[in-house]
Amino acid sequence: MQKDQENERSDHDKRREEEKQKDERIERLGQVTLDNNKEKHNIHLLTIIGEVEGHDNLSGSAKTTKYEHILPQLAAIEDSREIQGVMVLLNTMGGDVEAGLAIAEMLASLSKPTVSLVLGGSHSIGVTIAVSTDYSYIVPSGTMVIHPVRMNGMVIGVPQTFDYFKQIQDRITGFVCAHCSIGKDRLEHLMMETGVLTKDVGTILVGQEAVDEGIINEVGGIREAMRKLHGMIAG
Repeated sequence: MQKDQENERSDHDKRREEEKQKDERIERLGQVTLDNNKEKHNIHLLTIIGEVEGHDNLSGSAKTTKYEHILPQLAAIEDSREIQGVMVLLNTMGGDVEAGLAIAEMLASLSKPTVSLVLGGSHSIGVTIAVSTDYSYIVPSGTMVIHPVRMNGMVIGVPQTFDYFKQIQDRITGFVCAHCSIGKDRLEHLMMETGVLTKDVGTILVGQEAVDEGIINEVGGIREAMRKLHGMIAG
């Protein structure tokens, strides 16, 4: 009897420690592995929030997603025997092009089922990350801002600079068009639209509009996204 009580307390302490570690991981990295679901599938939850931080550190007051945290985690997910699928939640203003493309390429190359869900917004390079998964959702009020590549700071006004910008642009449009059903000409047209944004060129797509343009697969929320991912794992 006493031994049973000791075992029960030990299991309880173990569960508390596991929950504590999960809470710390959510607070520190915005990531958690969902392993208590009724479908008995281990799903890793990955969040892309704020600004995607590249090689330069942003200010301490800015919400950021650090690619040096995301890339090793994606490699660990690929190598894990326990994790069976990945859910990506996005609410990002975009950010560093190289870092965003690196995250998108890693997600696209995972052998495990992946689903993305755009909440709030997935702007700029966030569009690339949103389409990199096997299936994508956007909530009805979610937005996606599509615009040309921009660069902060001083640039040298010579033809080589603009050629470099064009190369970056082609890398982005090539990746997006390869991972969703929008055509290159239509995507570039949306990027260069002049009648939508007051101080810039580009297009804002809201909810169903992103689906109609062929960028996102379906309008839905976390319920639909989870159901889809469980189905992909089971299938």
